[in-house]
Amino acid sequence: MQPIISVSGLTKTYANGFQALKRVDLDIRRGEIFALLGPNGAGKTTLISIVCGIVTPTGGRVSVGGHDIIEDYRAARSMIGLVPQELTTDAFETVWATVSFSRGLFGRRADPAHIEKVLRQLSLWDKKDQKIMTLSGGMKRRVMIAKALSHEPQILFLDEPTAGVDVELRRDMWNLVRELRRGGVTVILTTHYIEEAEEMADRVGVVNRGELILVEEKAELMRKLGRKELVLHLFEPLTAIPPDLAAYGLVLSDDGTALTYRYDTRAERTGITSLLRDLAAAGIRFRDLHTSQSSLEEIFVSLVSKRQ
Repeated sequence: MQPIISVSGLTKTYANGFQALKRVDLDIRRGEIFALLGPNGAGKTTLISIVCGIVTPTGGRVSVGGHDIIEDYRAARSMIGLVPQELTTDAFETVWATVSFSRGLFGRRADPAHIEKVLRQLSLWDKKDQKIMTLSGGMKRRVMIAKALSHEPQILFLDEPTAGVDVELRRDMWNLVRELRRGGVTVILTTHYIEEAEEMADRVGVVNRGELILVEEKAELMRKLGRKELVLHLFEPLTAIPPDLAAYGLVLSDDGTALTYRYDTRAERTGITSLLRDLAAAGIRFRDLHTSQSSLEEIFVSLVSKRQ
């Protein structure tokens, strides 16, 4: 299947010489949720802004739905809805007027039924006649999302959409994202809440210092890079790890009552089976055990720190 967004050799250097993007290549699949992660200043927002036609690239090509973003920008831009980080709305307009106006900007015919549907999805229907200046910050964020969805885009960009918003909006946001994906909308998000990417994303891309250092299926990324721990709580404390067990790299707790074994998913079956067999041979018994796995955030931090 042809990707809905194709980025090839994309670069961006600003007038002051700062290189925000360095030959980024990326294909985004139709209908997926793609999470773009990276520290502040990594180039995430620059990448999104170029695809959305807000920032002009220095080099490379970007196509959206087969339309070049420069040569056929109207067709490309009409496929995209963008929810930026900043709250930029007309403070003196009503919710209904500003969302309806956004639809008209894309040349779409008036469709009150669709505007009503979007406002109801975002719990804005009872605020439709209020001026935006009277709304709370969370409600203004909902208006931004409604504006982005007003023209029924096939692609939705969410740039730090839940930063600083309440728990209720965050929950509503992700319910809406799931519903949009079921309807065939492609969703690309940047977020500092990595647990959201871990829960929602199909694939993850990591940007650092203008470079796309990794793109991977989320499950495969966690399988390949995720570290696991097995902690064994012993019946009797040990004063030291027996030499016969040294090859496992076990860590003994300060009080001698617990052993920690760290492994990756590829060594999971053989490593644990061998360890338990050798523990029994050494006469070491345990009363309890539990396992844990590294989170996407820990993987992200590890990837970025290796590139520093």
